[in-house]
Amino acid sequence: MAFKFRNGHILFFSMLVLVLFSCKKNTDLEDDIAKINLDAHVERFDLLFSKINNENLPTLKQAYPFMFSEKYKDSFWIAKASDTLEKKLFAEVEKTFSDFGDTELEIESLFNHIKYYFPEFIPPRIITTTSDVDYRNRVIVTDTIMVIALDTYLGSKHEFYQNIPRYLREDLKKEQLVVDVATEYAKKFAYQKQSRKFLDEMIYYGKLLCFKDAVIPFKTEAQRIGYTPQQLDWAIANESYMWRYFVERELLYSTDAKLLTRFIKPAPFSKFYLEAIDAESPGRVGQYIGWQIVRAYMAQNDVTLKEMLIADAEEIFNKSKFKPRK
Repeated sequence: MAFKFRNGHILFFSMLVLVLFSCKKNTDLEDDIAKINLDAHVERFDLLFSKINNENLPTLKQAYPFMFSEKYKDSFWIAKASDTLEKKLFAEVEKTFSDFGDTELEIESLFNHIKYYFPEFIPPRIITTTSDVDYRNRVIVTDTIMVIALDTYLGSKHEFYQNIPRYLREDLKKEQLVVDVATEYAKKFAYQKQSRKFLDEMIYYGKLLCFKDAVIPFKTEAQRIGYTPQQLDWAIANESYMWRYFVERELLYSTDAKLLTRFIKPAPFSKFYLEAIDAESPGRVGQYIGWQIVRAYMAQNDVTLKEMLIADAEEIFNKSKFKPRK
C-alpha cells in the first residue's frame, strides 16, 4: 500500500509540474502579445449622426462618405435622424454604450492577438453605427474599415428584440461584440474548399472556433461558440454520443444539404430526430464537434495557427486522431 501511495504522489507531482509549466507558457505568451500594444480608436459615428442638421451634415458626409448612399438626398438623412423611433434607438444605444472603454480594450486585445499570429495585419478604422436592428449583419469587416452596429448589442432581453427568435437574440448583448468581430476575422483567414461534405463544414467551423481560442482567450468557451454554459455542458457530456451518431449513420462524407440545417446553422436545437435528445440539445453541434477535431489536430501536430487555417479538411481529420470525450 505504501508503494501505491508513493506512486500516487509521484503521479500527482508530475501532473502538477505539467499544469504549472502550461500556465507559465500561456502567461509568457500573453505577456508577449500584450507588448504589441496596438491602439483601437473607436469612431462613434452613431453619436455624430444622431446630432446631424443642415449645417453639419456636409462635414459628416465628407468624413464618412461610405456611410451615406448617394441615391438619397440630404433631406432623407435629416428626416431619418429626426424620426421618433430612430431617436429612441439612439437613446438606447447611448444608455448601453455610454462608456465604451471596456469594449475598446477587448477590441485592442483581439487586435494584439491577431497581430501576433499574423504580423501583416493592419488594424482597420473602427466605426460604430446603428442599423435599424439588422441583427444578421452586426459586424462588417473590410481590409481598412470595420463597422459595428451597436443597436444589435443592447441585451438579449431588450424590447427591440422581442420579435427575434430566442436562439438568435441570445447573442445580442454587449459581451458578444468582440466575439462577433473575431468571427469575421476568422472567416477572412480560414480556407474553405468548395466541396460541401458534412465533414468539411464541421472542420471549417472548427477552424473558426480554434481561431477564436487563440485571439480571444479572455472570453469563455461558451461565449466563443455562442452557447450558454448549460448548452456547452450538454455538448461536452454528449460528445461521444454525437460522434457515434454521425459515424454510424455515415454522415461525415454526405453532401446532403439538410445536414447543415440540422447541425451547422443557427437553430433552437439540433435535429437528431430523437425527441428526448432534440429537446435538450443546443443548435450547431456540428460546429462543436468540428471544434474538437481541429483542437485534436493542433494538439497532435506541430503546426501554427496560420497553417491550420489553410490546411485541407481531410488532412486535418486524418491527422487529428480524434477521439471524443466519454
